[in-house]
Amino acid sequence: MRSADITQSEMFSYRTLEQRIPASHPLRKLRMLVDGLLATLHADFEELYAKTGRPSIPPERLLRASLIQTLYSIRSERQLVQHIDYNLLYRWFVGLNMDDKVWDHSTFTKNRDRLLNETVARAFFGKVLGLAQWHGLVSSEHFSVDGTLIEAWASAKSFKAKDGSGKPPEDGGRNATVDFTGEERKNDTHASTTDPDARLFKKSKGDKARLCFMGHALMENRNGLAVDVETTLATGKAEREAAAVMAKRSLKRGSTLGADKNYDTAGFVKAMRAQGITPHVAQKTHGAIDGRTTRHAGYGVSLRVRKRIEEIFGWAKTVAGLRKTCFIGLAKVKAQTTFTLAAYNLTRMATIFGWRLNTV
Repeated sequence: MRSADITQSEMFSYRTLEQRIPASHPLRKLRMLVDGLLATLHADFEELYAKTGRPSIPPERLLRASLIQTLYSIRSERQLVQHIDYNLLYRWFVGLNMDDKVWDHSTFTKNRDRLLNETVARAFFGKVLGLAQWHGLVSSEHFSVDGTLIEAWASAKSFKAKDGSGKPPEDGGRNATVDFTGEERKNDTHASTTDPDARLFKKSKGDKARLCFMGHALMENRNGLAVDVETTLATGKAEREAAAVMAKRSLKRGSTLGADKNYDTAGFVKAMRAQGITPHVAQKTHGAIDGRTTRHAGYGVSLRVRKRIEEIFGWAKTVAGLRKTCFIGLAKVKAQTTFTLAAYNLTRMATIFGWRLNTV
């Protein structure tokens, strides 16, 4: 017998939000991990808020919501708030009840900007990494390093001469036409009016120059987890300089560090050896790496394993939306990059544990 297609709104619900989430759902396990990590950040959160005044959005809920946005490729705060409003799974993960009012997107953005700074993001990253180390997932000897471009939230038209000598727009309107033909544009003489921290840069020959930042990751070779992260201005030396900073901060003497040919310079190799770190850098035709390093079998292993670092950048750009940042200024991009790699480590750990998060 065919049933009638009649929709009648129910006045009451007899199932709680907790009952609607399947007991076997992998986000249950992930939330247990995240709640434990956030509990250890209680003192850090206390320092960010005044003792009096109107209560704000709980920082734990802000970070859980930001994690949902990263894991499920939600491209804006406006869409994130909409998803949390009608998606019961997201509502439950953030910590809202079924009838709780969801924040306005502008309120969320303002509170998030105050909370998600580099200090808090790095603290969260450190807690995630500490959990991975506690489970024995992090190598203490073999590492890899690389950098990638993060496109800035600024258009090429905003890159104008600092002295105002550039060509004026050819027509009016919101998106005026600008002709750059014959104009030499350099970071020394030009700057973006939208994001002054962005730099015009290209990483390889034949590629187009774009306004961007540069993100750097230090990966341990056992399970491909990120153990350190940096975000810098885009320059030709940024990768080697950031690698030296991360190596000094996170590696101990006797470690190996794999990298591509861009790191095969006399200065970088000498700096690593001075720290007691063996640079397993891909060899150039006339580079600084010689037989003292290449004759060992471990050198070839490092060159093969180091390519896994592209999985970190690939996930960050395709899933987490880091290909083009939505933030302006190096400080905010640093916080976004650090938080994104912390989220990557959580998903990587979930994969190792056999959980299927069913993210995009």
